[in-house]
Amino acid sequence: MSTITLGGNAIHTNGSLPQKGETAKDFALAKDDLSTASLSDYKGKNIVLNIFPSVDTSTCATSVRVFNQKAAGLSDTVILCISRDLPFAQKRFCGAEGIENVYCLSDFKDGKFGKDYGLEMTDGKLAGLHSRAVIVIDKNGTIAYSEQVPEIADEPNYEAALAAI
Repeated sequence: MSTITLGGNAIHTNGSLPQKGETAKDFALAKDDLSTASLSDYKGKNIVLNIFPSVDTSTCATSVRVFNQKAAGLSDTVILCISRDLPFAQKRFCGAEGIENVYCLSDFKDGKFGKDYGLEMTDGKLAGLHSRAVIVIDKNGTIAYSEQVPEIADEPNYEAALAAI
């Protein structure tokens, strides 16, 4: 269990993020057309998982925009923006914002991704949603970087995450 904060108030996650050197766990997340994306779909690429509570909040939306800008210059790298938002909301946001360089995936069905990666919030006002985190998986499926953002309202360390690629 990790302790993070929301507006300075302590909340907890169901576990701890995977650590550098561990093998990334497979996942099944919904694309905007409701088809399923899994880790193996991105085999042979570096993968940045930008994880957050909801694309309908300012910091979460900012992280998608920033990673979208940075993704344009990356080769052999895919950025996956993951939340429990419905795929329709993610698609609407990306369309309205002109987001074209990242992929939004949803864990709305059962939250298994959040549970497996130790980032489901277990208490507080956002219980059941994902905490803000960034995980980088290298081309071999190994965790190269993980960051549990201590305060949900704060942005992740984009530079550190991208430096791990």
